[in-house]
Amino acid sequence: MEFSLLADAVKSKSYDKIAGIYDELMLQYSAQGIAFQDEWPYAIHLLGHLYNNDINSARFLWKTIPAAIKEGRPELVAVWKIGQKLWTRDYAGVHEALREYEWSPEVRDIILSFSDLYTKRMFDLLVSAYSTISVQDTALFLGMNVGDATNYVLGQGWSLDPASQMLTVKKQAIVKEQKLDASKLQRLTEYVFHLEH
Repeated sequence: MEFSLLADAVKSKSYDKIAGIYDELMLQYSAQGIAFQDEWPYAIHLLGHLYNNDINSARFLWKTIPAAIKEGRPELVAVWKIGQKLWTRDYAGVHEALREYEWSPEVRDIILSFSDLYTKRMFDLLVSAYSTISVQDTALFLGMNVGDATNYVLGQGWSLDPASQMLTVKKQAIVKEQKLDASKLQRLTEYVFHLEH
């Protein structure tokens, strides 16, 4: 199999490209009638879709994998467990699924990168959804213990009320740069002038 593009993506840590590369290779091999299912790296392919937060494509890929391959590859099943937790929005369960399996060297770096990315996604979700949240809930979303989660969000500018153990979320400043286009201003002036006269 020709996996040089994949090797380059992994080497450069461009994990967001993995799913697209595998999808393209799978289509090419299928179109040429090449048997590839027994040796296909389904776990990495599936993880590529999860990395891109493309749960629907991950589900579709999972359904196309032969049952015998699923039964014979525990790491593939462990990756799919992450997908199931994402699908059901079991935020704490995603972190558990990431930690509970002893990942192979081929998958470990992608899993570590995905874990960091997922923690950032959860942090962004908390920022957009909450103005205050308990320390315990924050820890669940971020997949950390209470102390680590508290330190993480305090480092992001949040504040803690020690009595209630509630965190106040620091909203990110929305910066919008507005450029004044002289031609648009001229047209608006002419339009208003026309309406007045």
